[in-house]
Order: sequence, then C-alpha cells, then structure tokens
Amino acid sequence: MSAGHHHQLYRPGDTVVHRLPPQCKLLAAAGFAVAVVATPRESFWAFGVYALLLAAVAAAGRVPPGFVLRRMVIEVPFVLFAVAIPIIGLGERVEVLGMSLSEQGLWAAWNILAKATLGVIASILLAATTEPRMMLLGAQRLRLPQLLVQIAMFMLRYMDVIMDEMRRMRVARESRGFVARDVRQVPVLAKSAGALFIRSYERGERVHLAMLSRGYTGEMPIIRDLSASLRQWGTAGLLPGLAAVTAVLSWSLS
Repeated sequence: MSAGHHHQLYRPGDTVVHRLPPQCKLLAAAGFAVAVVATPRESFWAFGVYALLLAAVAAAGRVPPGFVLRRMVIEVPFVLFAVAIPIIGLGERVEVLGMSLSEQGLWAAWNILAKATLGVIASILLAATTEPRMMLLGAQRLRLPQLLVQIAMFMLRYMDVIMDEMRRMRVARESRGFVARDVRQVPVLAKSAGALFIRSYERGERVHLAMLSRGYTGEMPIIRDLSASLRQWGTAGLLPGLAAVTAVLSWSLS
C-alpha cells in the first residue's frame, strides 16, 4: 500500500502547488466551490474573476490548458442538460437566433454551466497536482470517516488488478471464438461478471488475512509526514480566500 499509484489525471511535477500538503489543497478546492456556488448568477464579472484565479493556479502548477480541456469531457452531460432547459422551460419567452427560449431557462442554463465548469476545472487541477493516494491520506488528516477512507484506498490500489483480470477473461473468451453480437450472448457475459466478482472477493479475503498476519488493527500506517505549516495553509488559502471576497462583493453589488 505504500507504493505510489499514478493516475492518468495526475501530472507529476515539482511546483509550489504540487508541494502543498493534500489536506490544504482539498480544503482550498472545497472552499472555492462553496464560494462559486454562493455567487449570484447575474454577477458575470465574478465568474470571470474565478476563471482568472483558476488560470493562475494552473500556471503555478504548470498544468497546460490542453490537459484541462481534454479532461473536461466529463462535463458533457451537464452541458446537454443545460442546453435543454431553455427549450423546455416555462415562463416568459425570448427570441434568440430565431428560436423561442425560456428567459428563466436561459438564466438556469447559464447558472449550471458557469458553476459546473468552474467546479470541474478546480477538480481537474486538484487531481493533476495531487497523487490519488496522497489525496486520500489528506482526507484522513482532515478526520474524514476512517472506514470510508480505507475503502477508497483499497479500491484505488486494486482497481488495476481487477481491470487486468477483466482483460484476461475477455482475451480468454475471444480466443474461444466468442463475440458479443446481440442479447443471446448476455448469459455468457453475466457468468463472466459473476466469476469476476467471486475472484475479487477471494482475492480480498486473502489480502485481508495477509494484513492481519502482519499486525493490521483497522488503521493504515502513515509513512509520510503530512503536517502543514502556517505558510502552506496561507498559500492554499489564497484561492478560497480571494473567491470568498469575490462572492461577498458580488452580493453587495447585485
């Protein structure tokens, strides 16, 4: 469990953002998200300020724009939902490019797109500058439920093992001439899923027994000092602090 586990979202580096303790970055991202959500949707300038703040973080962490844009595909469902709101929305209608759209629906779509996009970018930057395992250790430092953190750690550690098992089973099926063309192949796939579950369960039992034989008592050992200095907390607090000031100003000026 002590081995590093890199994910495709993580970009190794040695920047000021990478060096911040994970608990500082987790709280900074959460505080930034709260400030964005609390901002009135009519304050367009505030969302521009938030975008500039995220651009500054990306520059400090040396995360290129293309890296962020490619990983924003996850936002597509939100975009589709937001596009549909003005069309099916009720209330007063306005003409936009020859289409009759709901005015309230347009405001709702803008609200969802702006805030969801900023939240997704903040999450991508967090993942790009923090190793997944370190992020979980940071959550542990923040006193999140110990059991949930350990479950997430094991899931992260053994996800690749399960995926490799799935690939081996797929190769074995295809080497015997199996091709999933229609619903008639569903029983075979269902049996494969059942076999994968049993193998995963048995592997989990073996891992648990091995851990108990090595003195596991319900808590994973911390092998790296994750304590944060006041300077590091202050550096991480710049993002949510400036975002909070922007949110307060947006309310006072609206």
